[in-house]
Amino acid sequence: MTDRKTAREELPMIEVRDVTMRFNLAKEKTDTIKEYFLKLIQGRLHFDEFFALKNVSFTVSKGESVALIGRNGCGKSTLLKLIAGVYYPTKGQIIKRGSIAPLIELGAGFDMDLTARENIYLNGAVLGFDHKFMDAHFDEIMDFAELWDFVDVPVKNFSSGMLARLGFSIATIVTADILIVDEILAVGDFEFQKKCHRKMASMLENGTTLLFVSHDAEQVKQICQRAVWIDHGEVQDIGESGKIVEEYQQSLTQA
Repeated sequence: MTDRKTAREELPMIEVRDVTMRFNLAKEKTDTIKEYFLKLIQGRLHFDEFFALKNVSFTVSKGESVALIGRNGCGKSTLLKLIAGVYYPTKGQIIKRGSIAPLIELGAGFDMDLTARENIYLNGAVLGFDHKFMDAHFDEIMDFAELWDFVDVPVKNFSSGMLARLGFSIATIVTADILIVDEILAVGDFEFQKKCHRKMASMLENGTTLLFVSHDAEQVKQICQRAVWIDHGEVQDIGESGKIVEEYQQSLTQA
């Protein structure tokens, strides 16, 4: 029984197995949805295939912090969305073990016409928390976000930094098994970024697994143990974050 339990505990939190993601890009411009479907039904709509990811494989262990690095458009955000369950791969398999707190797109999950207060309860419901739970943690969320002066202001009037504060505060109200963070901390002010890093460090100490995307090399080396370097949708190298960041930066100077 003990051996079986140990084997379960040693399974990776995230397994990405030979994942390919293909998008079909329409060649012709269509002005309306009706026109799009008419052309599609009549076989007059032609597509170019675009492979955002090609045969990507790696694993992330429990409590490990791993960065995805690469140029803009290399496939990092697509991969995060696949892991978060926003997309499904064209080919391959993604296995996740445990709960996920995704911080993928700024403002994702928010209704921009609702206030910060209303969005806290809305996001809580999306994450599976009931009204009573959100009541109990409401002050904690607002204290961390430092947005009490704007609690009843529609979030469409928030700056990108304020949206990042609110999103991070809601997503990390409980210690999820897997935390996914994509660049959104780059828009916050320096002091709040430090606060978020302390929070992530605390979550890692408590066993949370972190998947992190950032163009800030120092941030990657400071926060993450390993890095996965992606270029044109393909994995170039995987290893210790400092080593992989250096390889990636050298490739930029040679380009």
